[in-house]
Amino acid sequence: MSLPTTMNAVVIEGKQAVIKNDIPLPEYPTTYILVKTRAVGGNPTDWKHIEFGIGPQGSIVGCDVAGEVVSMGKDVDTSKFQLGDKVFSFAHGTCVRKPDNGAFADFVALDSELTFKLPKDATFAESETIPEGKVSTFEEAASIPLSWFTAGGALFHEMELKFDNIDSTTPQHNYPLLVWGGATALGQAVIQLAKRYHGYSKIITVANKKKHEKQLLTYGADEVFDYHDKDVIQQIKSKYNNIQRLFDCVSTLDTLQQVYQCGPDSMDAIVVNFTSKSINDIKPEIRKSNVSVIRTVVYLALGYDVFMAGNKIPADSKYKEDMIKYVKEINPRLINGEFHHPPIVVYKDGLNGAVKLTKDIQNGINVGKKLVSTFH
Repeated sequence: MSLPTTMNAVVIEGKQAVIKNDIPLPEYPTTYILVKTRAVGGNPTDWKHIEFGIGPQGSIVGCDVAGEVVSMGKDVDTSKFQLGDKVFSFAHGTCVRKPDNGAFADFVALDSELTFKLPKDATFAESETIPEGKVSTFEEAASIPLSWFTAGGALFHEMELKFDNIDSTTPQHNYPLLVWGGATALGQAVIQLAKRYHGYSKIITVANKKKHEKQLLTYGADEVFDYHDKDVIQQIKSKYNNIQRLFDCVSTLDTLQQVYQCGPDSMDAIVVNFTSKSINDIKPEIRKSNVSVIRTVVYLALGYDVFMAGNKIPADSKYKEDMIKYVKEINPRLINGEFHHPPIVVYKDGLNGAVKLTKDIQNGINVGKKLVSTFH
């Protein structure tokens, strides 16, 4: 197809996400592919970049995209990608380094080495609500990228899990993993991955027990605690005082304190948060010398320095290498149904839908599900 020189896109204007036309198509490296957008997924990071001024004014919003390849850089591996392929991955939306490329646009540039492929016969879903299941449509594909890359980065890069432990009866680490926020899109991915590769002796999760216990147990959680219980931390500590890896998949200031307190009293432990928080954000009266706090920055998978909130996070080539291996490993398992996407609510109005779902996520209506907008 002959490509236009401009497109429509959602950009930051003040503290709003607004649709602009006549936006130039993104420029991109020779290993990238250009995708015609068919569906986009929303993430909390989208509205946070707008509300907290993290993203530059005029930068294109959005990370998760599924679409069709319409152009390829000269160094793309043509044994893996061809024009017309149906694919899904993430862009670093509202990026300081690359403000001209985000998912909420008619065209999106994607790193081919970090891009999943859909079956050739993939098309749109027929329903506006999609239960969890295998990835076979544009909507389902758009629900995956950022949360699954974030989960993969935390487990296979930061925690150095291996892919060769699927059929082993011995866990890679003989201690439990705590997943606070198990029903979030990120939490659902972490539980499935940790279970499939037998990363830990047990998977303990915290969620709305009434709504999500059955599903989370199916995904591989061994026990579900309810965050509504005022004594939930005491419940966890009394039964498990040996949790050496704790993932805060909600990552607010409050949940960070709660997750931190679930750490053991003596053995070394790591709390992983998915924003920019550190040990300095832990209240001094509950800090312990044996429990540290780290973060994982999924955008490092792209292989560049990451600039956020005035800080430079240096490029990490190992992060990208690990995520390239991860794509090869889990792409077929997403398509064959070994791994499931979260429940999905579909907005059928392209960029208008993308704007609406961004606001809806900010208002908290996405708990336990993923919001996706389609471009027919």
